[in-house]
Amino acid sequence: MNLDATTLHLQLPNLYLFRRVTQLGSFQATADALQLPRSSVSKKIAQLEQHLGLRLLQRSTRQLNLTEAGQQLLTITDSLTEMLNNTAKLTEQAHAKPSGRVKISSSTIIGQRYLLPLLPKLKQLYPDIVIEVNLDDRVVDLIELGIDIALRVGQLPDSSLVARQIGTKSWACFASPDYLQNAPKLACPSDLHAHQCLIFRHQKLAMDHWHFRAPSGEVESLHVTPTTAADDGRTLVELACMGMGVIRVDPLLIKPELKAGLLVPVLNQWHHPDASPIHLVCLAKEARSRAVNEVWQYLSQQLSQALKQAQIEQGK
Repeated sequence: MNLDATTLHLQLPNLYLFRRVTQLGSFQATADALQLPRSSVSKKIAQLEQHLGLRLLQRSTRQLNLTEAGQQLLTITDSLTEMLNNTAKLTEQAHAKPSGRVKISSSTIIGQRYLLPLLPKLKQLYPDIVIEVNLDDRVVDLIELGIDIALRVGQLPDSSLVARQIGTKSWACFASPDYLQNAPKLACPSDLHAHQCLIFRHQKLAMDHWHFRAPSGEVESLHVTPTTAADDGRTLVELACMGMGVIRVDPLLIKPELKAGLLVPVLNQWHHPDASPIHLVCLAKEARSRAVNEVWQYLSQQLSQALKQAQIEQGK
């Protein structure tokens, strides 16, 4: 008898055969079900009995009966069938189309300009995935709000989230031609004190310090007194197009307005000194569902390509 635990696992196929024999009632029925020779089934049951040093089945010409040891073995191996069934289900799920809910968060303009156009193709690829979109210019807590994937601008704090840089964000100043027609001169940043300025503001943040790099290379910081503020980037762009004042925004996010002539650049020689990374962030891989992982991979590639193409077109 060999009860060495390091070799007992080698008997798992024979244990499975033993359970099938007890379920089907004969060696021949088991052999037919598994497409094996009857002699192979009989031989493997004998190997199991030899390994355990126990008689498991009483054989006769007409039937098989479990011995007491065989009945005990059948009872204690109940979990084997459940394990195999669960493994089969896992395999089926792995090869099935991904499904479930995926919640995506983004700032308003980036989401509107670059995220939303990708969703029709995404739904076509994965029709069983339910997409929920949260467009909000506030920095929200992903875990608290149940968000799976988010677009974030700027340096990210250390966390358990996985981040992939997909682009960079810059800033420049713009206004509508109608506004500029009757507005004071605007040759340098200090002239903004005489202008109507539109800023982003919410409870915890007011973006009223605008930074500029002079043609000579020096960096200047200007505190802007806003005439209008909003907590939504799309609203600020629309207000600027209506002639409400000067806005500071990434030119990649207002391509339609620039192309239509609704907005034009101002202070062209005074550039913002910095650019901020745009990240796609997600839960760690071991915490993602298959649906989340598929959407993450799709957006990582497509958003990166879209932002890169937009920068190339802007530089032409």
